[in-house]
Amino acid sequence: MKKNVFAAVLSSLISTAAFAQISDSMIIESLQGAWEFKASSQENWMPATVPGCVHTDLLDNGVIEDPFYRLNEHKLQWIDKNNWMYRCRFRLDSSLLARDRASLEFLGLDTYADVYLNDELILLADNFHRSWEVDIKPYLKAEDNELSILFHSPIQLGLEKLEAHGYGLPASNDQSENGGVGNKQVSVFVRKPGYHFGWDWGPRLVTSGIWRPILVKAWNEARLTDVYFQQKTLDTVQAQLDTRVAIESEQAGPATLSVFWNDSLLAQQELDLQPGNQEASLPITIKHPRLWWTQELGEPYRYHLTVVLEKDGRSLGRQEKKIGLRNIRIVQDPDADGQGRSFYVELNGKPVFAKGANYIPNDVFLNRVTPEWYRNILQSAADANMNMLRVWGGGFYEDDLFYELCDELGIMVWQDFMFACSMYPGDSTFVESVRQEAIYNIKRLRNHPCIALWCGNNEIDVAWSQYEEKLGWGWKQLYSKEQRAAIWADYELIFHQLLPELVEAYQPGAFYWPSSPYAENGAHASYSSTSGDIHYWGVWHGEHPFQDFRKYIGRFMSEYGFQSFPEFRSVQQYTLPEDYDIESEVMASHQRSGIGNLRIRSYMKGHYKAPRQFDQFLYVGQLLQAESIKMAIEAHRTAKPYCMGTLYWQLNDCWPVASWAGIDYYLRWKALHYFVRDAFKRESVVFLDDKDSLKVYTCSDRITPARTQLRMELLDFEGELLWYQNFDARLSPDSALVAASFPLDYFDNIGDKSKMVLRARLYEDKQLLHENLFYFEAPKNLELPQNPEITTTIGLTAKGDYVLTLNSKALAKNVFLEFDAVDGHFSDNYFDLLPGEAKVVHFSPQDTPKQALGIEELRILHLAETAL
Repeated sequence: MKKNVFAAVLSSLISTAAFAQISDSMIIESLQGAWEFKASSQENWMPATVPGCVHTDLLDNGVIEDPFYRLNEHKLQWIDKNNWMYRCRFRLDSSLLARDRASLEFLGLDTYADVYLNDELILLADNFHRSWEVDIKPYLKAEDNELSILFHSPIQLGLEKLEAHGYGLPASNDQSENGGVGNKQVSVFVRKPGYHFGWDWGPRLVTSGIWRPILVKAWNEARLTDVYFQQKTLDTVQAQLDTRVAIESEQAGPATLSVFWNDSLLAQQELDLQPGNQEASLPITIKHPRLWWTQELGEPYRYHLTVVLEKDGRSLGRQEKKIGLRNIRIVQDPDADGQGRSFYVELNGKPVFAKGANYIPNDVFLNRVTPEWYRNILQSAADANMNMLRVWGGGFYEDDLFYELCDELGIMVWQDFMFACSMYPGDSTFVESVRQEAIYNIKRLRNHPCIALWCGNNEIDVAWSQYEEKLGWGWKQLYSKEQRAAIWADYELIFHQLLPELVEAYQPGAFYWPSSPYAENGAHASYSSTSGDIHYWGVWHGEHPFQDFRKYIGRFMSEYGFQSFPEFRSVQQYTLPEDYDIESEVMASHQRSGIGNLRIRSYMKGHYKAPRQFDQFLYVGQLLQAESIKMAIEAHRTAKPYCMGTLYWQLNDCWPVASWAGIDYYLRWKALHYFVRDAFKRESVVFLDDKDSLKVYTCSDRITPARTQLRMELLDFEGELLWYQNFDARLSPDSALVAASFPLDYFDNIGDKSKMVLRARLYEDKQLLHENLFYFEAPKNLELPQNPEITTTIGLTAKGDYVLTLNSKALAKNVFLEFDAVDGHFSDNYFDLLPGEAKVVHFSPQDTPKQALGIEELRILHLAETAL
């Protein structure tokens, strides 16, 4: 589970390694000093933590209470109306002071910052999403130096920009009313994460502060400022790359540029340096290259390459990169009937069915996201058999560690630029800020093999719907003809001109997609689009039945979802017992989709018997979410190759809340994540029923075909085998296949459909690949055994984990396990326990318990208990 700790040193080391070079002669240090902060209008200075933000510093000093607890968020809206001062006194080593050049690199300032060094103004920053580097040599002192930063209120400056613009712009998720500024939505004028201003799953907590480390750099003669390994050609024989290097030199003279793979010299070139900034290019060849693959297709192999700049045998600069060699493209071939176009990822010549989720920031306060947290969330994605995550455009360009882990784990990244669900200004100052933001992040991320595509924004194209007057979210109708023309012109400038040009200039050949969802130029995506990607929200927002997941299927499903609450243990961490009602003020506040809590209950009544007990209601709500998304995933996989991607909304949460996430803020897996792990397995067997028939499909993400065996069994809830049949089945890399088909009334005369379950098991050479269960009735209509007589044994491993073995005499549906006294992770949960079949589950405690856990401390809940 996640701990809310701040590891300043470790975070600095991680960020430094990600953003800055390692050099023999160039000194790079994280700025060390005792930071303090205050409101600019006050005199009292308090200790501060850097990296950090004003909210967490106020919390650490006891000025405010936990912003996530109960209704505290609403009491803290005064913070973003203030200006805040941070300062630090520091000394630099004499060896650093002796260098020819020295600079400060601010890896992240949030957002409007006036930076002073020894009372000299050295920087005016205005963009959260980029770094800033400033020459400080003229201002340094041999003794104490003082760095001070004034952070202007993003709300006050945003209001000024709104007034200067002359009229507001659409910003559907900006919770300005909660922020005390009425309908004045300023988020679109401020280049900081949109979700800080609120979203339909997040609070409004608009931060300020130094959110990434500050680096001190000092060097002589010359330095490497950037290295890009541009892949030119790749096949099984060799890979040809162009090593593009940026150099800053103080003087003219000869130098040597070398590229190493581990300790082997790949190439070397003599340079004639000139004063100032310059670029050099050095081609390299790697024989018989090993390729980078997604985790289900092969090994995500990476090459450790080092670039060294030398002069007279002395190292002036050195950068190390881990790169992956792969050919990746988005295929959009016209259909044979001319009615649409494909949309899929091709990796190293192989079509890839994308399986994954949309990813949002892990916290409102980003300084709290530790390396362990990143490892946990991304390992959870890999463990759930995901091969793609979409970094959504209302957050921020993630830390390098995020992309390094995706590289390592074989997870592709759909990377949005940071624009979502709003229209944006197009004045020269704003556009130039976006230009520098995009250049910085494209250059920062382009060496990562996980980057599959760049996307301009989230949902703006469909929200405005320029080409269809009656479509969209009602935005354009709010403006005059002249205003509409200006707003759309600004949109086209950023998303159809600026960003694609920058992607091509700084990462040639990378795929750019203007918006998500998007159909094609001049046409907007809809639920019936036959090209591009689709966001399907008929289920949930449109109150469509779950079965419509099978009706509305596009070429690539990049958003769809259904909500649930966190589990009761999580809810207890931000509530009091008096809040244990889904309509209580606190539970409503921790639900930002206004329809949410009652929408969950409405859908629940159609599928389950809604429990009266609060904790059981939360449990059934998670089952409802899990079953709905499982249905969607199975519909998308069985539509292969027409549909070639399924990314549900959403993987994670940024605070404790009822939301679409499959992993809650405390990193506890909901039922959804367990179900997704099963639905995303490389080989799967899927039931699809319609009005006339029940079909059983095989789905495969292998590169090659295979012959398998399908065993089907009809069981009653007491475990009696009522019917079985074996089939020969094939796995195809190209499409889902029907392995068996039955008339819908085929099983009517065998038994009571409310008391039996159909099981399909897929085998290859007697090895079980996957199994799935099909119930003939909705859960509310099943006659589940009230007392399945579950027995459990427990054992302790040498590693301190526990092994639980469960058996039952009758069906126990959706068994939920929990140790009341100890938090931790179960290898499986919310599973159906069939009678007479042992189920082995491993439990890894978060902290070692004081004494060994016993069966008496294990809580077991199953669905039949919730109807009592």
